Amino acid sequence: MLRGGIIGFGRMGLTHYSILNNHPEVNFVAVCDSSSFMLRNLRKHMKVETFEDYRKMIDKMNLDFVIIATPTIYHAEAIKYAIDNNVHIFVEKPFTLNPEEGREIVDMLKGKNLANQVGYVIRFSDVFLKVKEYLNSKLIDEPLSFKMEMYGPTILKGSKSSWRATRESGGGCLYDFASHSVDMISYLMGPPKSVTGSVLKSIYSSKVEDAVYSTFIHGNNLSGNLMANWSDASFRKPSFKMEIFGKGGKIIADMHAIKLFLKDKTENSTFTKGWNTIYVTDFGKPVRFYVRGGEFTSQLDYFIDCVSKGVQGDICNFKDGLTTDTIMDRIFKDASDRSELNG
Repeated sequence: MLRGGIIGFGRMGLTHYSILNNHPEVNFVAVCDSSSFMLRNLRKHMKVETFEDYRKMIDKMNLDFVIIATPTIYHAEAIKYAIDNNVHIFVEKPFTLNPEEGREIVDMLKGKNLANQVGYVIRFSDVFLKVKEYLNSKLIDEPLSFKMEMYGPTILKGSKSSWRATRESGGGCLYDFASHSVDMISYLMGPPKSVTGSVLKSIYSSKVEDAVYSTFIHGNNLSGNLMANWSDASFRKPSFKMEIFGKGGKIIADMHAIKLFLKDKTENSTFTKGWNTIYVTDFGKPVRFYVRGGEFTSQLDYFIDCVSKGVQGDICNFKDGLTTDTIMDRIFKDASDRSELNG
């Protein structure tokens, strides 16, 4: 049994615990959190040791792996301490708050067979894995443009007390919401050569952005747009959609289905010329335990498999997380430069 610990037992920490607590190879032995109320109830109802300091938890509990689900401001130091103690690490997104810190962490992993993964869960979506497959097989020929959209009702009033209210703690639409979209663009289309036209718009928040708009310029005549808004009350929960236009057709995908338009009939393909609709229920794979979405279980099972094998892993690893952090840093700088030009 792999001995696991969690740092940060909020919504995501609890989600990860519930999924991995049902894994046949995992035994959670410790939880670290800043809430005395949470720790008191954990001691009362669950068979785990509790800590207010993750360093003491790692020092004492002989952990094989740790799940880090704290606000982003606390990620880097916890990751470094885990690496120094040869503990495998899964960290919630985004990876860190600046690329310099991320590069330092990636360098620390050199020569260590430590599984390392960032929680960009959409990469494990059956739908977007299928989209990646279509792109790799040139089903719509060369992509020319794309549009990535993400909307949700996360922030619908002003808040000054939450960590989400300041960028320094990891708050704001780009870090805490649209980072999923930035990572998916990088995964499907490759990292952009430049970003331009970036606008960070406040709606309810006073110190962070509630909406993000940016244009990504890639090589090979490819460009695309990112549009994200976490203050849209017309959505019941976060909604994720990507549209990709190519010489041979178009792909429109969300978490539930793919709409595929083909200009011509493709050889050795079951698809027809024109529009095709493929639902996730037609090809999605069942998972051993379902919470919030099968992709949440798939990402954690992949991480545990890497831990068991003693390998770093090549899906959503820290290098991927650093790439996404770097793109977001460029969006922030582009938006800041544009704001200064506009007065």
